[in-house]
Amino acid sequence: QVQLVESGGGLVQAGGSLRFFCAASGGTFRTYPMGWSRQAPGKEREFVATIRWSGSTTYYADSVKGRFTIPRDNAKNTVYLRMNSPKPEDTAVYYCAAGKIIVRGAIIPNCWGQGTQVTVSS
Repeated sequence: QVQLVESGGGLVQAGGSLRFFCAASGGTFRTYPMGWSRQAPGKEREFVATIRWSGSTTYYADSVKGRFTIPRDNAKNTVYLRMNSPKPEDTAVYYCAAGKIIVRGAIIPNCWGQGTQVTVSS
């Protein structure tokens, strides 16, 4: 069973940049697609980005395409989310997920991290 812990969220100014990460332990991290979702107050959780285990294929929500990237380092059992030019509407709790099935770019998760708050100030 893979366990996920997110770190590195926080406050960022609109137009700036922020990188945070998710560390995995247990299970076989290298074989899992990994992804990020987010949930803003009063809204449902939504897909943000996914990366296959090899790192060769990534998927992004239209709302973040061209601004966010999702690199991973299998040697460190870590997946990142890099936010470039964030907007106030990107403010949310960001959750890391691991799962074996991808549907329309989004992981069907077997497990979630506890989440990390990201606030984008205007």
